[in-house]
Amino acid sequence: MSPLVPVPPKSSKRFARSRLHILDEDDDDPVLSTINLIDVFLVVIGMLLIAVINNPMNPFANDKVTIIRNEGKPDMEIITKDGQKVTRFKASGASGEGDGEKAGTAYRMKDGTMVYVPAGAP
Repeated sequence: MSPLVPVPPKSSKRFARSRLHILDEDDDDPVLSTINLIDVFLVVIGMLLIAVINNPMNPFANDKVTIIRNEGKPDMEIITKDGQKVTRFKASGASGEGDGEKAGTAYRMKDGTMVYVPAGAP
């Protein structure tokens, strides 16, 4: 039987240098960085389109939407959107007055919902 002779490992520097040399060939191409930037911009544009579609005031939706800003404050604003028509109502901060009659009563429930009861309801 012959004695076992250890085999020296391959030079790790030479192996690493050959691997890095393969990577360096692709890194010199400026078109690759441009393509990467284009990919990033496409992702950003996709995210912005998703944000526009999910917005309740989406200009492409035909839904009825009502938004109340600064609720209960003197500068309160109510924005309604019915299809493509957007209407804004701004509060003047003054109490309203005029001729009219009581139409019913609104109650705020413990869970925060509002219930309207018409004046002639049993």
